[in-house]
Amino acid sequence: MVAGSRATGWRKVAVAAWGRPNDPQIYGDLEVDATPLLAYLDDVRASTDVHVTVTHAVGKAIANALSENPDLNVRLHRGRFIPRESVDIFFVASVSGGSDVSGVKIVAADRKSVVEIATELIARVERVRAGDAEMGKTTALDRTPLWLLRPLLRLVTWLTADRNADLRRLGLPRQAFGSAMVSSVAMFGVQKAYGPLAPLYRIPILALVSEVTMKAVVVEGEIVARPILTMTATMDHRFLDGSHAARLAHAVRAQLENPARLGARAEPDAAAVEALR
Repeated sequence: MVAGSRATGWRKVAVAAWGRPNDPQIYGDLEVDATPLLAYLDDVRASTDVHVTVTHAVGKAIANALSENPDLNVRLHRGRFIPRESVDIFFVASVSGGSDVSGVKIVAADRKSVVEIATELIARVERVRAGDAEMGKTTALDRTPLWLLRPLLRLVTWLTADRNADLRRLGLPRQAFGSAMVSSVAMFGVQKAYGPLAPLYRIPILALVSEVTMKAVVVEGEIVARPILTMTATMDHRFLDGSHAARLAHAVRAQLENPARLGARAEPDAAAVEALR
């Protein structure tokens, strides 16, 4: 029998600090030549006067990819994967002058154009910044003591996400974070970062959109400078494994490298935009 040795130094600290691994998060990143995407966005902005961004395009690409792979557009309840009613993308937005974050869920994003997504998102983010809290009564949450907030969030998540209960009258929509989450760190000049999947999200993927930067790449055997978009993803291994992640990544890449696949550049409906305000 081989005698064991005691953990010492940093390994002893690590043993004391952590238990057994119990986290399903996996990570990946994707680099895309953004040359055609940037040209597409310039064209859209010129023809519609809507400030469509790379983040809007990435959200649309993920929505389309989930629509093409419906086995990933699911929610997990009692060990069963239940198909979602629609492909909804939650966009994270900065509020309070950039000192806090909130977000907006775009329902049926796969059936909306990039322009429609951008128009709806811009209008609803303006409402959130003006004090219309879409993610519930944030003032009440701020006043809730931490010891009570933890079990309260678990209860709310169980009701609205796991049980699919609609509690909008209480400011708690069901499936609040949709099918996937998209956030941008480009405004901070960040070229690569990963976001955490909080237990209350109940989503398979969180994508971070980084700053588009010029990089040296090889094109037809020549080294050239191209604008490169880096996206990172934090994924829940319970929902998808390597083959699922590869399918999703290939679908997203194909659309961003050929932006025509993102769909028609439809003009936003004026009445719908006014209703959002």
